[in-house]
Amino acid sequence: MEEMSFWDHLEALRGVIFRSLGAVVVLAVVFFVFMTDIFDSIILAPCFSDFVLYRSICNLSTYLSSISEYLSVLPDFCGDDFHVNLINIQLASQFFIHMSTSFWLAIVFAFPYIIYQLWSFVSPGLYEREKKNARFAFIIGNLMFFIGVAVGYLLVFPLTLRFLAGYQVSEIVPNQISLDSYMNNFLMMIFIMGIVFELPLLCWMLSGIGLLTRSFFSKYRRYAVVGLLVLAAVITPSGDPFTLMVVFLPIYMLYEVSAFFVKKDVSKMDGTAISDEIESNDWSK
Repeated sequence: MEEMSFWDHLEALRGVIFRSLGAVVVLAVVFFVFMTDIFDSIILAPCFSDFVLYRSICNLSTYLSSISEYLSVLPDFCGDDFHVNLINIQLASQFFIHMSTSFWLAIVFAFPYIIYQLWSFVSPGLYEREKKNARFAFIIGNLMFFIGVAVGYLLVFPLTLRFLAGYQVSEIVPNQISLDSYMNNFLMMIFIMGIVFELPLLCWMLSGIGLLTRSFFSKYRRYAVVGLLVLAAVITPSGDPFTLMVVFLPIYMLYEVSAFFVKKDVSKMDGTAISDEIESNDWSK
C-alpha cells in the first residue's frame, strides 16, 4: 500500500468527521419529525399503568397468589389508577426538549456507525492481532451499552418513577412533576445504565494491560455484593425487596461477567499456558 502523507491522513480524518456528523444530523431530523409518536409510545410509556413492566409484574403476582397466598410478595402493580401527569412551566421548554431529545437519540443510534468510521481510519495502521482485539471491543462495547440502555428503560427508570411519583413527605404537598424533571431523570438513568454495562469491557482492557486479574473478583466478591446492594438501594429507594433485587441482580451479573472476561493469574497458570499467553498476547479469548 502507498504510504499516506500527513495531509492525506488529515483529509481522511475530515471525511470521518463529516460522515459521522452527517449520520447524526440525518437521524436527528428523522427523530425530530417522529418525536411526537416517540414521546407518546416510548418515552412517556412508563407514566401509565399499562406499561410492559407493570403488566408483567401484575401477571406474575397474580400467578403466585393463585399458587399460595404466602408467595404474594410482589408490589401491587395491578391497579389501573397509576398515572403521572406532567406539566410544563417554561415557555420554550417543550421546544428545546424536542430538539435535545432528537439530538441525544441520534447520537445513541449513530454511535456504532461513528465507532466504525473511527475504526476505518485507524485500522490500516494496526497489526492483525490489534485489529482482532479492536473488533472484539467494538462488538462487546456496543452490545453491552444497548443492553444497559434497555435495562435502564425497562427496569430501573419505571420502578424509580413508580416510587417517587407516589411518594409524599406530607399529604398536603401534591406532586406536580415538570417535563424537564422527568426528561432529566429519564435520560440520566438510561445513559448511566448504558455506561455501567460497559464494566466488562473496562475490566477486559485493564486485564490486557496487567492491572486486573480474576483473583481480584474472588477476593472482593463479598464486599462487592454489599456495595452493589447499597447502589441498588440508592437507585431504587422504594424499600421493597422485590424492586431491590430487580435492580441488584443485573448489576451483580455484570460483576460475574466482568470476571469471566478477565484473564487468570499468571502464577496459577502452567508453563504451557503462560508461553501461549505471552506468544499470542490476545486477550479477546
